[in-house]
Amino acid sequence: MAQIITKIENKDATEISDIKTNYPALSVLVTVFFFWGFIAAGNSVFIPFCKHYFHLDQFQSQLIDFAFYLAYYIGALFLFGYGVFRKNDLVGKLGYKVSIIYGLLFSALGAVFMIFAVEINNFNAMLLGLFVVALGFSLQQTAANPFAISLGNPATGASRINLGGGINSFGTAIGPIIVAIALFGSTAPITDEKIASLPLNKVVILYSFVGILFLLAAALFKFSKKVPAGISSEPVEPAKKALTAMILMTVFLIGMFIPVFKSYNLSNADLKLTELSKLETYRMSFLTGALLIVLISLFLVKYFSGKNPNGWGAMRYPQLVLGMLAIFVYVGVEVAIVSNFGELLHKKDFGAYKASEVAPFISMYWGSLMIGRWTGAIAVFNLKNKTKKILTAVVPLTAFFVVLGVNAISQYNIKPLLFYITLVAVQIAAFFYTKNKPAKTLMTFALLGIIMMLIGIFNTGKIAVYAFMSGGLFCSIMWPAIFNLSLAGLGKYTTQGSAFLIMMILGGSIIPPIQGKLADFLQSQSHHDGFGIHNSYWIAVLCFGYISFFAWYVRKILIKQGIDYDK
Repeated sequence: MAQIITKIENKDATEISDIKTNYPALSVLVTVFFFWGFIAAGNSVFIPFCKHYFHLDQFQSQLIDFAFYLAYYIGALFLFGYGVFRKNDLVGKLGYKVSIIYGLLFSALGAVFMIFAVEINNFNAMLLGLFVVALGFSLQQTAANPFAISLGNPATGASRINLGGGINSFGTAIGPIIVAIALFGSTAPITDEKIASLPLNKVVILYSFVGILFLLAAALFKFSKKVPAGISSEPVEPAKKALTAMILMTVFLIGMFIPVFKSYNLSNADLKLTELSKLETYRMSFLTGALLIVLISLFLVKYFSGKNPNGWGAMRYPQLVLGMLAIFVYVGVEVAIVSNFGELLHKKDFGAYKASEVAPFISMYWGSLMIGRWTGAIAVFNLKNKTKKILTAVVPLTAFFVVLGVNAISQYNIKPLLFYITLVAVQIAAFFYTKNKPAKTLMTFALLGIIMMLIGIFNTGKIAVYAFMSGGLFCSIMWPAIFNLSLAGLGKYTTQGSAFLIMMILGGSIIPPIQGKLADFLQSQSHHDGFGIHNSYWIAVLCFGYISFFAWYVRKILIKQGIDYDK
């Protein structure tokens, strides 16, 4: 990205405006954006299914997210480490095109692992398959965003990324529906007791189809003459201290998770814990420790890089380090809300829905992200203010009915979703209030997220369901807003800073299992069915709380640096 900016500075305005968008290459590129959304959102249905099929507790079911999002972190950490030691960018050296091809092949290999796991009926093997699929996604995502910018005038690069985001969001809206049909065979309700006896042949068909699509997409990239190589010689900024910090954080995180995993292979007597509540306390303490490791690591990085910035690379900028934590909790809360949502809906106080009936609610949650992202993309286009205002009201309502339509076509009952339009109206009002100012928008949406989570915690029934589901609406704009604020003023460190932010997708691996284990722990302390999963949503309140703090504090940091996007 920094190299692209340098090239812009060496061209005059006429030359820049004459750069034409490579639409054939762009149309090929956006296919990978669809895959990311389709698979990630489909996991939200896969989680409640696996919980009943393999007889898991809530923490174990969340290991699906743990494996999936951990792969993003491991992949990004490897690429960063390679760049530090070899002093060049592996993705840039291979070229964006080849990197995406390799990423798609990795994901195809993951699909093969998934098919094998289903054939041997092994949950751990499924986790490995999802890990490999997401490892391919990590490589694809690292290459796809800068590649989109390079396919035309860099000044309009954001619009191309937003287009990819729109396709991604469509994948998240239909992913849960397709995966649910594959898992349950139809849209008809199936009792949770019967799930364990369901044949998994349709899962084999699903991942066979997905694997073939990965291979076809790789072939499309390979043989398309319209897709440029995208080779970049951009130098890697030195950051050995930053790499050391991330490796140490990883080692400590492993140390916190190992006792939790081992506790599932030991009896209570082996652990000298005779009560379920004590066992859950034991596990919860280590998972809380894992979260503290991330928090303490990043705040120590901020402290030491502030005292001596040499060797820290992009981490010398406080807005980036705080933004890394913001991305960590944002991805974590976005995934945790929906990953635990199926279990919440299963409880009597929230509808007593069967695992086969939760797909429309999960689809609407992920569709809520599409609603917000489509609306947020309006600002990219050069439109009159009146037109923008009209579209700010029309686009989200259109997106809402698209999600309803997808569910209706799939023969799901959409009546429980109709009144959700009231919360879409709240989001529309928020867009008008914030006027596309990054810090103000992030602050407003984070505060609305807090309010909705509290409404959900202190209520039951449809009110609580709608409140928790609306988390998708208020998470929708957080990724671009946090990126924008975190990378402001980084100059030549922009590309490296972006890599650090992508690395913190790790939040999707750690926070959902923590919420799942908190649900198990709280339930062990109560005799009321649903108490644990309901009150586990305090995790979401804390996450939105930090994001609102970041939105307020980062603006103060940027103003001191002479940057204020909210003027």
